[in-house]
Amino acid sequence: MALKFVLRPGEKMVINGAVIGVGDKRGEVFLFNNASFLRGREVMKEGEADTLEKRMYFVIQLAYLFPDDALLNLSRFHQFYQQVRSQHAAHAAELDEIAQAAQDRNLYRALKLCARFVKRIEKAKQPARGSAGTDRAA
Repeated sequence: MALKFVLRPGEKMVINGAVIGVGDKRGEVFLFNNASFLRGREVMKEGEADTLEKRMYFVIQLAYLFPDDALLNLSRFHQFYQQVRSQHAAHAAELDEIAQAAQDRNLYRALKLCARFVKRIEKAKQPARGSAGTDRAA
């Protein structure tokens, strides 16, 4: 059974390290065998990896998309993981689940778990909405 992706106009995805995109019309892509893939919105560029948490995601992404360099990138992941775990002890179980998926070479799952973790940490770092500028003169 094939895996079907629908790409929006101009959207790109990476399949086995190759960037594939569609033009100005919606396009469908079918995968008929096992492949490493990410939609463009899931791909993090190196310059976007500006926190330890995002660097951890980025090196898992590299290991997933470029299996020839997986050992090097998983080693880098382990370094970032140790640092992130020491900074976020309250999230140890979640981080350990990411590390276990990476160790088991279930890198797509590790990416998804890590993306969820990064999103949660980024949201927690944002100031609460409505707290600034609420004092008004009567």
